[in-house]
Amino acid sequence: MKEALALMGALVLFGTVAAYGYRALGMPSQATEVHHVVEISEGASFKEVANLLAQKGLIVSPFWFRLLGKVQDAERKIQPGEYDLHTAMRPAEILNALVKGKVIQHSVLIPEGLTAQQIGMLLEEAGIAKEEDIARLVSDPAFTKSLGLEAQTLEGYLFPETYHFRRRTKPEDVMRAMVHRFKEAYTPELQARATALGMAERHVVTLASIIEKETGRDDERPLISAVFHNRLKKRLPLQSDPTVIYGIRNFSGNLTRKDLGRRTPFNTYTSRGLPPGPIANPGLPSLQAAVNPAPVKYLYFVSKNDGSHQFSVTLEEHNRAVKRYQKRGARRTAPRKAA
Repeated sequence: MKEALALMGALVLFGTVAAYGYRALGMPSQATEVHHVVEISEGASFKEVANLLAQKGLIVSPFWFRLLGKVQDAERKIQPGEYDLHTAMRPAEILNALVKGKVIQHSVLIPEGLTAQQIGMLLEEAGIAKEEDIARLVSDPAFTKSLGLEAQTLEGYLFPETYHFRRRTKPEDVMRAMVHRFKEAYTPELQARATALGMAERHVVTLASIIEKETGRDDERPLISAVFHNRLKKRLPLQSDPTVIYGIRNFSGNLTRKDLGRRTPFNTYTSRGLPPGPIANPGLPSLQAAVNPAPVKYLYFVSKNDGSHQFSVTLEEHNRAVKRYQKRGARRTAPRKAA
């Protein structure tokens, strides 16, 4: 009789454990779908992960979840990152998401014309990478070379695009993704045009960055490009204000005549030719314009204060345009005096 009772008790216990195990592993924690963002830290143990999931109400039992991980040999396969998990997921589905690294991807828009420093600030604001880490990589010639670029820095090669990254992505991976997009955009057709014009890739990117900073209008980019190509051919200084601004540390926002005469490597008022490198990160329209200048003889342009520019062939025409538009506070984008 005692043996029968013991057997019965064992069966009841087994049934209870089996039922609880099924409840813990075979069913979601609750029927309603309540989402939780769960962040798995780098190096977190499987026990810590199970406890965190239980605290969030995503699993019923850390013990049974750990047992599931052991059975599936998943204890050391959890990927760190942010996860969007919900209470209607079965434990096996949650474990599968963690093993496959189905982390939340955060979108970050990199607009055309930002400097590498500004891009670093955006990435830090989005929680993707630290600004100081981006700055370090941007100015690292060895890292730049490892990406297959003939440049000293990554300025100019961080292609404007909407990217999707997990939080705290390795900064090297962020930079690789942006340079990869640049290489996709810099097509064989663009390379062929550059070769025909006798321009190396770094020259194209540098000129494109100046075009990007000078105008936001696609219809004007080939005209701006033509002005600079024509001035380069005539060995006239480019006299582009954005290049001056780029060379000034902690620019106040007010460009003065003293600034225009300040000698920096990037000042195209005091030096002929292109600056030593890009001054921003240009988009595709500016890259295309850099190797496809309009067939015009313009040597000058001045802002019309409405987002467009007045273009001129002669200095006399340009001075008239400057007089007309600078009365309304237009910025000079070419010299008053003959170069």
